[in-house]
Amino acid sequence: MDKNILSILKQALREDAARGDVTTLFIIPKEKIVRAQIVFKQSGVVCGLFVAKEIFCLLDKNIRLKPKYKDGAKVKSGTSVALVEGKARAILTGERTVLNFLSHLSGIATQTRQFVDRVYPFKARITDTRKTIPNLRKLQKYAIKCGGGYNHRFDLAEMVMIKDNHKISMAGQRTLADLVKRARANTRKMVEVEVENLKEYYQVLSEKPDIIMLDNMRLSDIRNAAKARLANREFKKIKLEVSGNVNLKGVREIAKTGVDMISVGGLTHSVRAIDVSLEIK
Repeated sequence: MDKNILSILKQALREDAARGDVTTLFIIPKEKIVRAQIVFKQSGVVCGLFVAKEIFCLLDKNIRLKPKYKDGAKVKSGTSVALVEGKARAILTGERTVLNFLSHLSGIATQTRQFVDRVYPFKARITDTRKTIPNLRKLQKYAIKCGGGYNHRFDLAEMVMIKDNHKISMAGQRTLADLVKRARANTRKMVEVEVENLKEYYQVLSEKPDIIMLDNMRLSDIRNAAKARLANREFKKIKLEVSGNVNLKGVREIAKTGVDMISVGGLTHSVRAIDVSLEIK
């Protein structure tokens, strides 16, 4: 288990049970053993079973959780995805923390799968962003992968991404093309630049950044940008990413333009949780 994730799980348990689970302690016998199942109350993509197992083991290392599906599996409403057996006190104490993680991560994976299915068979990859819940980024990005999506940069050090505020900060001193040149001169890391219109797009195209992000651009402009890249062989290695107000209704038309990546912040910042329950047999 990754030490950062383990720390998050311990903190989550402390948040819910730092002063003890008084209800369980007062009415459940110490040695009572129970069997339970984790059930999806709606159709979705399973994600986070390894988290559930770790949470229970933090409370009682003898608890056994047996997954019936792997993370990434698509299941129907009413499906039992895992069996749990062990002391009732530990299972009841960890129940809400387990379900909170499972419902959240499975919600991300489920929504991601919807986007991935919508753009098939076009080449565009559905990717996440850094619009994540603080301290949950690693888990949320794992959920994106379980849903069939791809991870964009994890943090600020992974690659250069020149965005609008960088441009504004250098207003009157540097063009976007100049900023790309400056980045290239200072690092061998990948360089991405955000553009908001075709004028900016053509300015940076000749500098051959690794990725050009077409931010909140009209569909017709996205088509033109994709055509311009294909029109010149020296630009074909440049990846095109679309970002901004992407939804399920319009994502397929974006994918048809031939872009390489479609980043969707809503996959992590506005996810709808999956209804998951723990049922004692």
